[in-house]
Amino acid sequence: MGSLLESEQSFASLHLSILQEALGESSATSSLVRSYTRSFNAFAAMLDDKERKTIASRKEVLSVFPSRTLKLQTTRSWDFMGLTQAAKRNPTVESDVIVGVIDSGIWPESESFNDTGYGPPPTKWKGTCAGGSNFTCNNKLIGARAYNRTTARDVEGHGTHTASTAAGAKVKGASCFGLAKGKARGGVPAARIAVYKACDSDGCRDHDVLAAFDDAIADGVDLITVSISGYPTAFEKDSISIGSFHAMEKGILTVQSAGNDGPSSSTTGSIAPWLLSAAASNTDHNFVDKVVLGNGKTIIGSGINSFTQINGTTFPLIHGKDASSTSCSDPDLARICTENCLNSSLVKGKIVVCDWPDGWGEAFRAGALGSIVLDAFRTQEDFIVVLPLPASGLTAEKHDVVKSYVNSTKNPQGNILKSEVMKNSAAPVVASFSSRGPNPIAPDILKPDVTAPGVNILAAYSPVSPPSHDPKDKRSAKYNIMSGTSMSCPHVAGAAAYVKTFHSNWSPSAIKSALMTTAWPMNATEHKEEKFDSSFSDEYGEGEFAFGAGHINPVKAIDPGLVYETSKEDYIKMLCSMQVSFFGTCPSESKGSPKDLNYPSMQVLVETGKSFVVEFPRTVTNVGIANSTFVSKVITGSQINVSVEPSILSFKSLEEKKSFVVTVSGKALPARKRVSASLVWSDRTHNVRSTIVVYTPNS
Repeated sequence: MGSLLESEQSFASLHLSILQEALGESSATSSLVRSYTRSFNAFAAMLDDKERKTIASRKEVLSVFPSRTLKLQTTRSWDFMGLTQAAKRNPTVESDVIVGVIDSGIWPESESFNDTGYGPPPTKWKGTCAGGSNFTCNNKLIGARAYNRTTARDVEGHGTHTASTAAGAKVKGASCFGLAKGKARGGVPAARIAVYKACDSDGCRDHDVLAAFDDAIADGVDLITVSISGYPTAFEKDSISIGSFHAMEKGILTVQSAGNDGPSSSTTGSIAPWLLSAAASNTDHNFVDKVVLGNGKTIIGSGINSFTQINGTTFPLIHGKDASSTSCSDPDLARICTENCLNSSLVKGKIVVCDWPDGWGEAFRAGALGSIVLDAFRTQEDFIVVLPLPASGLTAEKHDVVKSYVNSTKNPQGNILKSEVMKNSAAPVVASFSSRGPNPIAPDILKPDVTAPGVNILAAYSPVSPPSHDPKDKRSAKYNIMSGTSMSCPHVAGAAAYVKTFHSNWSPSAIKSALMTTAWPMNATEHKEEKFDSSFSDEYGEGEFAFGAGHINPVKAIDPGLVYETSKEDYIKMLCSMQVSFFGTCPSESKGSPKDLNYPSMQVLVETGKSFVVEFPRTVTNVGIANSTFVSKVITGSQINVSVEPSILSFKSLEEKKSFVVTVSGKALPARKRVSASLVWSDRTHNVRSTIVVYTPNS
């Protein structure tokens, strides 16, 4: 129903009154699921289609939409981004920053949330510790709430992992069963954490997510991280778009995961321009495990295998097709180790070779000693899961070597060694699972915004959740390695909180701009700020559609030089140009275009086969040196021309604003084509880079 208005009327009573008129007095109370009255005016209720239409017809109701179920999506990662332990810090201010985490709850006893050395919560904190029985907050974990659940305790491990990545305290000697050992820490280790449990193993329901936003905003958090995403949907029907808009109104930046539905194009569910969307990429460390065959050959595979086998010892190898169970509907399915298709007595004490990536699950169920699986779909940048048994994934070529050996030997033997960490000089590369653009809802807004580490991330974990996510895995882990845009999202949130510790008065759009315009260009061979080469890949769903402005650089972001600021009124004007009046009143004629939004990146969808001339009006605010002059530089390919007017911006004071227009022109482009360029404003101290993307429709 919109923003809260000053009124003596109880909004909860108003909600019940509306339901009573539509459903009758006796049914209204049982139908009402939740009233949102702390940060915005709305309610959730169980309605049939007729009741929905009755309520939607009321003049004070902006929209009625169904509650969907959304999906939950280390030390080395922060070092990789340059935010080392020696980086410049503002610890007093950092301890006043409150990070709100909307997720699956938290494990409060984790060392990552220890409050030793912390003073009381900041006076601005208005929240509570309502985590349920046997749940205690402290001066680090200052708040907890749960929605339609009895406890805020995390039994999935997901929420604990994301919270500690963003703002976990420093913990020495953290590891996943001895792997990735080091000091675990969040991006802002001194910051406070407030958790809002809106998710469980079944997902995250929209009405619970909205309740979490309603509370987090009113509780006084400074920033919200939400590692949740779904399929792309209209702004006015997306709980995260709605909740984050109200957060933005109160000066709170929301960071959201782009989603794990890549590499197909237009899969990102994080599409609102007022929030910061995070893609996932790898770091320069990669986990490998070695398969040693009885003939002396050693093959490098992928997998997070924490089990220690005695080097030099070998065990029998058996192909799945030779271990078929009588309960298997088709004996040929044993070849790929389908569920219930392996005979336990035939695989016991042996390593099973499976012709499918997930074959290790059936090998584990059947009691095999280990498993070698065909993992031809994965590449260096892709995630590797923690496994419940010694296992290794091999490319098709390497897998054929193993099968050839098994088939040519009467008594094939082998071993799988404990995982090792190897240097990955190609990083950062966006993971294939990371959801891509172009933005299916607002085609002229580039999404995702940035990328950050989201592959093989070590962070705190719930000790009651199986580390391999296999319910038959009875091990317990205080720290675990996980991958996904759920892991990159809290990295971006931690970086945003880090920037806020130096600029407490900056708006959400200023912080977002700082992170986007100082990001590493993703195709640079070295991470040096003076390199501004753009990607001109012809892969439609790759390039900027995969990584946005680039890879975040937190240390550089605290001094960006210029920022692109965007107000609530700017967002409403953009929405009105799209004929969306849900978030604010539109004039009778809404002119302009989403490409006119004062966004740090510039994107436009043009017609296939037609020449084009497009203008991007932009305004920057000086946050660098009072008396400074910025000169524009354009890096582009041969397919588009880019000009800037004026090409030089001279500032006399801080907070001074200057406007300019970027004109992009070009000849006809074929269908499904993406062309990119970069605009860089430089005063020889700061390099403020904006990505420019021109593309044609998918079909």
